[in-house]
Amino acid sequence: MSELEAIIMGLIQGLTEFLPVSSSGHLIIAKSLFGIETENLSFEIVVHAATVLSTIIVFRKEIWSLLQGVLKFKYNEQTKYVCMLLVSMLPVFIVGMFFKDEVENIFGSGLLIVGIALVFTAILLFVSEKIKVKGKPIGYKSAIIIGIAQAIAVIPGLSRSGATISTGLICGVKKSEVAQFSFLMVLIPILGEVFLALMGGEFSVSSSSVRSIPLILGFISAFASGLFACKFMIALVKKTKLFWFAIYCAVVGLISIITSIC
Repeated sequence: MSELEAIIMGLIQGLTEFLPVSSSGHLIIAKSLFGIETENLSFEIVVHAATVLSTIIVFRKEIWSLLQGVLKFKYNEQTKYVCMLLVSMLPVFIVGMFFKDEVENIFGSGLLIVGIALVFTAILLFVSEKIKVKGKPIGYKSAIIIGIAQAIAVIPGLSRSGATISTGLICGVKKSEVAQFSFLMVLIPILGEVFLALMGGEFSVSSSSVRSIPLILGFISAFASGLFACKFMIALVKKTKLFWFAIYCAVVGLISIITSIC
């Protein structure tokens, strides 16, 4: 992977992470276009960590408010919200702990899987758009269901934000609340993945298939574009009909399927 390719892929990750179009799917499409082959997911982990850092910066006030509430050691609204976030992370934790190798194999399966998953994302977005939202707050039941959707969305091409937001809407949660919950619930799993990768030595020169400079440039690129996207794209997701994202995912998905077959 060259420095320029790393910058471009970082930009793709940062701009697509906060839209219901699957950042991981777009990274695989970009790899296919550039003819890039990697032995592990070190680059994907790095750029995901960069967008998580941008999320923390954008949501720093909300995160600080939650921490202040938890540190009161009372079961208040902030503590309840954090507990729901932790509950939502259980399914993806199970997948990460017991099915890590299977997930990495899926990431190397090519455009066909990505295309099918993007089409499924389009269907999910379209269905959720047609459901009349009740506008109820997130509860433990909806949190665990949204968490299951996040765990299933480890499949590249199946948008994590699209799956979680759509599932939340199907559960009757209003779009503005489920959008924030969707972006906050991914923080600890990604940071945990980075920590485990560091402890396992996956970023060492000997084990990583990507050189240090492209990794650093990809991180900076993803962080900068993610910081921009997180500020503006979240508002877009809250206000824009998911139907348009469904059309985009369907078109890109079908192109990916046709390209993989032909």
